[in-house]
Amino acid sequence: MSDVTRVKHGRPVHHWRRDLVELAALFTAVTVADAVANLIGHGPGGPALLVISAVVLLATAGFHVWWARRHGHAPPTSDTGARDAAPHTGGTAPGRQEQGGGPVQGAVVDEGSVDPAHGTLWRMRTTVRDEPGSLAVLCTALARLRVDILSLQTHPLADGTVDEFLLRAPQELPAAELSRGVAGAGGSGTWVERADAHDLVDAPTRILGLATRTALDAAELPLSLRQLLGRCTIRSLPASSPAARADDDGTPVEGGYDGTAMRLRTPEGGVITVERPYLPFTPTEFARARALVELDTRLGPRVPRAHDMLTLPQGNEVKVRRADLSDVAAAKAMHERCSQRTLSMRYHGPVADVDRYLNHLLGPRFGRTLAAQTASGRIVALGHLLWDGDETEVALLVEDDWQRRGIGADLLGRLVTMAVEAGCASVYAVTQASNTGMVAAMRGLGLPLDYQIEEGTLVVTARLDATPVASRPPYEQAERR
Repeated sequence: MSDVTRVKHGRPVHHWRRDLVELAALFTAVTVADAVANLIGHGPGGPALLVISAVVLLATAGFHVWWARRHGHAPPTSDTGARDAAPHTGGTAPGRQEQGGGPVQGAVVDEGSVDPAHGTLWRMRTTVRDEPGSLAVLCTALARLRVDILSLQTHPLADGTVDEFLLRAPQELPAAELSRGVAGAGGSGTWVERADAHDLVDAPTRILGLATRTALDAAELPLSLRQLLGRCTIRSLPASSPAARADDDGTPVEGGYDGTAMRLRTPEGGVITVERPYLPFTPTEFARARALVELDTRLGPRVPRAHDMLTLPQGNEVKVRRADLSDVAAAKAMHERCSQRTLSMRYHGPVADVDRYLNHLLGPRFGRTLAAQTASGRIVALGHLLWDGDETEVALLVEDDWQRRGIGADLLGRLVTMAVEAGCASVYAVTQASNTGMVAAMRGLGLPLDYQIEEGTLVVTARLDATPVASRPPYEQAERR
């Protein structure tokens, strides 16, 4: 390695061995000069030998200058972090996964510029001009900031291209400086958000996983859309709702999107609305979301049929399984056996139209429902995990004769486990302060709880970012008969 390429703090780094060699060369030159002087002064051919020596010296000096100019200008390693890309094939930056946009030429990222153990992961979107070299300029700007590009997706638009990056940057690099660097390289509408290890999965693998989840369970569609499109609010509007009827003239059968709002038609005539106020949707994202809805439509109603047997303290056994719209009649019969006080605790007032409640609660678009069923096939308890926009609600109803036996606590624990698996940050329950059974069940989760009372209504929120519930295996992964 030459001194030209070995730089520290902008200055060449010298070594003591080189100084020793130069000193030895100096003494050797003095000795040779003394010998030549004696030979010229006392020998018969002194003048001729002097001329020959001068010619050899000039030729040696000229050769040295030519060699230095040709081989002495290796590109230095500067603060930009650039380095020779020859060892890497394909001309792409090390550690990158090219997705949808092809390899980026002319941009190289230093592998050693960011320590993987101490770097910060960022998700970034920016819009660049749709012309050759614009992406290369952007990647070069990221390289100057010592930012490593881990993955890249492209979303073509009519008047540009939205590039979505997964980046690993130095910890000391703030998001504002990253945005300024991207803006200086021609990026516009830049959005930056912290990422985590889950974002390291490449886009095709993640999309296939979401499609598999949707294929196994119809209730997974809203969650799959949320994970596909990022932080957003998803609501399902049934065909009978005024909001869904209002969209009949404006939303085509295949759905549509406008800026930060997306509407997707369901086969039963309802509408799934997706809102993401911080980032407009792209045609690529709409196509992916529409493909998930079409997959769900083709497969039709489906619910995992696995079940667990729950043994009560009194020795009775009840079956715990998933419930759907086929259980509306049995659930309605259970409501008719419940007292008005029990129904009032659950629904916070008189229940006038049970069928309307149950068709909403048992529908796969709105969440998941667990049912506790006796050996005779009678449903005695229902537990609901409801997708409420970007929040998650839990609700319980246990028939009077089966209360205080631990059924509600067991259902609640399973519902919270489902919420943890779905990536929910918290779940909340809306009840009354006098409903001691529900309050005790929430406290029994062993999770941090927040209480809020509004006009006699108690809202208990359990934060799931603490120690996850592990006392029961995930419902879909256990089948005990």
